[in-house]
Amino acid sequence: MAMSRAVRNPAFRQLRGQRSPGEFAAAVRRAAREIGEHVACDARYIGRVEAGEIRCPNYAYERVFLHMFPGSTLSDLGFSDREAVRGRGAHSTPTEPPDHPSHPHSGKNNEESDVLRRAFMAGGSAAMAAVSLGLGPAPVPSPRHAPHHVGEAEVSAVEAAVRQIRLLDDRHGADGLYQRAAQPLQAAYALLDADTARRSAADRLHAGAGELAISVGWLAHDSGRFDDARSYYAEALATARVAGDPALEAHAFCNTAFLARDAGRPREAVRAAQAGERAAKHLSSPRLLALLTLREAGGWAGLGDRMGCAQALGRAKSLFARGPSDADPEWMTFFVEAELEMLEAQCWSALGDWPRAARHAQRAAALQDIRFARNLALYRAQLADDLARAGAPDRAAAVGQQVLDLLDQDQVQSSRIQAMLAGTARRLLPQRRAAGVPDFLERHASAPC
Repeated sequence: MAMSRAVRNPAFRQLRGQRSPGEFAAAVRRAAREIGEHVACDARYIGRVEAGEIRCPNYAYERVFLHMFPGSTLSDLGFSDREAVRGRGAHSTPTEPPDHPSHPHSGKNNEESDVLRRAFMAGGSAAMAAVSLGLGPAPVPSPRHAPHHVGEAEVSAVEAAVRQIRLLDDRHGADGLYQRAAQPLQAAYALLDADTARRSAADRLHAGAGELAISVGWLAHDSGRFDDARSYYAEALATARVAGDPALEAHAFCNTAFLARDAGRPREAVRAAQAGERAAKHLSSPRLLALLTLREAGGWAGLGDRMGCAQALGRAKSLFARGPSDADPEWMTFFVEAELEMLEAQCWSALGDWPRAARHAQRAAALQDIRFARNLALYRAQLADDLARAGAPDRAAAVGQQVLDLLDQDQVQSSRIQAMLAGTARRLLPQRRAAGVPDFLERHASAPC
């Protein structure tokens, strides 16, 4: 098939301004580091975008560009719709393969990537996910249809699926994603039984499958399906042990500790967090150890051990203060100062110190990036509940209205947040004469479940 003529991208060229392609590429790399992405952007890549050779960036570059230009869409940046680029006409113009911007695939690998994209996100986890991923419906292949030989295209597809699930969850919450998210996981584990050309690819595939299990487990966790979540986290832990992957093991224990706390098993939360700390001890990531120590603090709070909780919080803050590291796992991009404040708020809330909890929840909400609507709604829901318990019903109702705004706009779908807000509404019932409380209660009662 003849290759169509590339159409230049003047919108992207305008964004570069007076900077040289090399200077702009350096700015892209800096922005990527800010959000935990890794892109090999250089002057040649910028030139290819401006020349129209890259009609749509891969998912890593998409995250970086949208971070650099808040409020913009890919269309605003001069790119084509992903579905149009990767659909029937996708091979008429060269496009950038997922996660490897400097190394275009051969025709065979492009075909493999299309198959894997359909395998991993087929049918869409929700209409929103299907549109965001730019993928059309297709059945996930059964294990017997997995490729006989696994190479770069398959491994990259697993890693891309993990990133996109995380991105969609950050922005929208778990409820709209969970029902179909197990399909890409099934395909990933089918690939583990196939031959792998290189040991490095096999290691990446195990890590990717394990991270995918954790991502699906988190969607179950956040949507209130605790038994399902426990099973997925256990599957990820088993994968980590088989592969001898301490980073994956630490992540699995981190989420297991979080789940145990939410499920009312605080002693298990402490032990799982401590196991994660042991796994992460030699990974050179103070931020990872900080998060695991916060999980431990949450367990101590659940046990009513104020001293144990305070000590763990102190260690976590000291570790966090050491700053980010090149060894920080990619999945930890959510763990910024706002999340640190939120987790501390939850600890003091569990210990019954509502005013202190509210102060930390207020900081979390103020610090959170507004683009991540799910976390913003979560932090505000925590703040509303802490304010209600602390004897500030008017402020609680006002913050509760802000959470309902996010829910009403269909920006967020999370059973966790809905349950928290329902608890706040119950606590405010005796305070119906306080300013703003009747309006909040009426609106909450009429909101769709």
